[in-house]
Amino acid sequence: MKKHHILVVDDDPEIVETIAATLTGKGYQVSTAYDGNQGVAYAETKNPDLVILDLMMPRRSGFLVLERLRQNAEMQMPIIMITGNEGMRHKKYAELLGVDDYIQKPFTMDRLLQSLTDILD
Repeated sequence: MKKHHILVVDDDPEIVETIAATLTGKGYQVSTAYDGNQGVAYAETKNPDLVILDLMMPRRSGFLVLERLRQNAEMQMPIIMITGNEGMRHKKYAELLGVDDYIQKPFTMDRLLQSLTDILD
């Protein structure tokens, strides 16, 4: 079985480390980025199987990362957006841009893992 490569992009190191540790423990290969610009650069060079993307980040927001990746025909990997933002407007916009799942923080790792399984398997 191929190990899926997941890119985690979030400006909160604690969230990144928690998600990365959980996914690594489940057999995923994980790369991490701590702002939107780094996230785009990693996605475009490493071409992960899926991106877990925070919405509110410095230097480039999750929306701008999502737009950039969706504009690139070769970057059509699934994207799960995670956010502490509760507005339905943001969820609708993310869906319009082509996000595969939208998960509000705080969330359980089971919720995130279920989304990964649903999308990748």
